[in-house]
Amino acid sequence: MADFPENIRYTADVVAVTDDGRVLLIKRGWGPYEGHCALPGGHVDEGETSRRAAVRELEEETGVRVAENELRLVGVWDQPDRDPRGRYVTVTYLATVPTSTQATAGDDARDARWWPLTDLPERLAFDHADILTAALRTPAS
Repeated sequence: MADFPENIRYTADVVAVTDDGRVLLIKRGWGPYEGHCALPGGHVDEGETSRRAAVRELEEETGVRVAENELRLVGVWDQPDRDPRGRYVTVTYLATVPTSTQATAGDDARDARWWPLTDLPERLAFDHADILTAALRTPAS
């Protein structure tokens, strides 16, 4: 057991889906997993809730805007080895957006695009495939 507290980073991710069965993924602009597809998300800033961070990160990385009250909680991922940079705990939300919603890469995303749920990239960054699977089982509210 360590004699000092573990440094834990707090993040928020968004699974944005359309009614016609597509999910929004970004291509990571840097490591880890540079060039791999991932869910939009990032660090929760000081004084910010995870829900607010999810809305902000989604817009910064993809240009897609949603209201905080449109997000449905999917769950918390806190496995100690989920990120090679150290301990990251993420809160993930689900957003359903209109089929016509456009996405444009921004911030640290190299690309942002809608993927058919039936034809996803072979490998997603981090544990995002597990998160996506859980999100798709989240009941509509």
